[in-house]
Amino acid sequence: MDNEKLLVEQLISGSEKAFVTLYNNYKDVIYGYSLKLLKVNTYAEEILQDVFMKVWQKRETLDTTLSFKSFLFTIARNKCFDFLEKAANIDKMKQAIFYKSQKSFMNSDQRLIEVDFEQIKREAFECLSPKRRIIFEMSREKRMTYDEIATELGISESTVKSQMSKALKNMRNFLNRHQDVPFILIYLLKVCLS
Repeated sequence: MDNEKLLVEQLISGSEKAFVTLYNNYKDVIYGYSLKLLKVNTYAEEILQDVFMKVWQKRETLDTTLSFKSFLFTIARNKCFDFLEKAANIDKMKQAIFYKSQKSFMNSDQRLIEVDFEQIKREAFECLSPKRRIIFEMSREKRMTYDEIATELGISESTVKSQMSKALKNMRNFLNRHQDVPFILIYLLKVCLS
């Protein structure tokens, strides 16, 4: 990892060669992570390009004491969630991501699904303890890193990770207990929680 730290230091100084090396080292894992969330190759490629564009733009503010890999995954996660949030409001992207092989729902059906989706998401969120709810909201709604959450709440990063893991498990268990919920809603929620 000393080599990586050296590459990041060179990147901070504006080295295009260091940037290309870091890109080549991480492009496959960032692409794979994005593809897992978005399910569509072209969208995952777009996220990959956006992640490294942001790295280049923010290179002078990089912190060499922090994990570069974690930094990349945080950017990728936030960009994927932003993309999914926008996609949920655009019918064409909904078809490509969520209903790839199915016909479009009628507009009234879509509104009903969106209302049901929000209600189930809210119920799953309410099953969390107050502490987990705060941590989950800071991570998923405010897009804060675990380190930022730990600092703001005055707790360790490992506590944040543990609480997030338990929150996600609680919410998945909530969804598994509600077999009466239409499959597509469960799918949408599980995508949001993965």
